[in-house]
Amino acid sequence: MRTHARSGSAAIEFAMVAPVFFLFLFGIIETGVIFFAGSALQNATDDVARLIRTGQISGHLTADDLRTRICAEVAGLISSGTCAANLQVDLRAYTNFAGNNYATITKPDGSIDTTKLVIDNAGACEVVLMRSFYPWTIMTPMMAPLLQNMPGGQYLIASAAAFRTEPYVSGSSC
Repeated sequence: MRTHARSGSAAIEFAMVAPVFFLFLFGIIETGVIFFAGSALQNATDDVARLIRTGQISGHLTADDLRTRICAEVAGLISSGTCAANLQVDLRAYTNFAGNNYATITKPDGSIDTTKLVIDNAGACEVVLMRSFYPWTIMTPMMAPLLQNMPGGQYLIASAAAFRTEPYVSGSSC
């Protein structure tokens, strides 16, 4: 009779351990997806920054143009409609690296203050800071309180590229 008395103990023990196990499992997956999305956003920001640095896109740039180019590069991870609606871009141009003030664009609660976003015209031989921000919605509800750095269960993914544009105007040098 004793051998049959232990037959359900494994199921009961697993039921006690399962919530913690699944919390760790989903936490690892969620964190990995967030880091992957951050890497994809950084790569897309770098690619668009390279176009600006080399003069392939210049003149009067708009936030929508930059957003479209970045969203095209992260299309496999984030749907283009969601990306276009949520991605924020900040592009600032300066004459040199010294004495520049790189303003923060976040509010005290971690959300994006869209009134502080700027899109400057980047010309030849200018120092440019390009930043992109995407509020990633945390998929696992139990992980939201642990991972969120924005209100509403979101994690702000940010990427930046700082560079000096090339002297792409003929006859000029930096």
